[in-house]
Amino acid sequence: MGLNTAAIDAYVEQLSAPEDTTLSALSRETHLKVPRPQMISGNLQGKFLEMMVHMLQPKNILEIGTFTGYSGICFAKALPIDGTLTTIDINDELEEIVTRHMQQAGVWNKVNFLKGNAMEIIPTLHETYDLVFIDADKHNYPNYYNLVIDKVRKGGYIVADNVLRRGSVTDEKKDKDTQAIHDYNLMVKADSRVENFILPLRDGLNIARKLV
Repeated sequence: MGLNTAAIDAYVEQLSAPEDTTLSALSRETHLKVPRPQMISGNLQGKFLEMMVHMLQPKNILEIGTFTGYSGICFAKALPIDGTLTTIDINDELEEIVTRHMQQAGVWNKVNFLKGNAMEIIPTLHETYDLVFIDADKHNYPNYYNLVIDKVRKGGYIVADNVLRRGSVTDEKKDKDTQAIHDYNLMVKADSRVENFILPLRDGLNIARKLV
């Protein structure tokens, strides 16, 4: 069944819970000041991530790729009072925006913000995670998955963003990042330790539940 995507997107946005003022301010500042602002999660995906946390009630979340902190705020808002979001980003220039908006959102006390190369930081982490969100450099998605899979509890989730690459994953000729995402999707599908599905929300979320 064909859908008018633009009309459906507008309908869904209109009839979903509105963006709160803190996230709206963060979105505006990101679009005004930060290169590639389209990387921000946005209201619909943010609401989905927040709802996912409400449903799963995780205690420990790992986020790989903080950007300006939008998805992190959505995660942390829904965490229980004793929950922790560990979020990693390599871009020092965004630290002030992230910190200020997380403080304004009232979630900073739940956040462990680590700055540096996630490939180097992840092996030093010794927590068991209920939920991992991968939203960083695309060519490293398979590497991030392999680094975190043993840190996720049985029944926990690994969610990867941008797994449709605006539809280019179906192209015969793929650029380097799109090929890495396609390889990631194939790898997750073939991994008997998880079951997964791809949700075509925004630019696609690959949601994998760990079975063992």
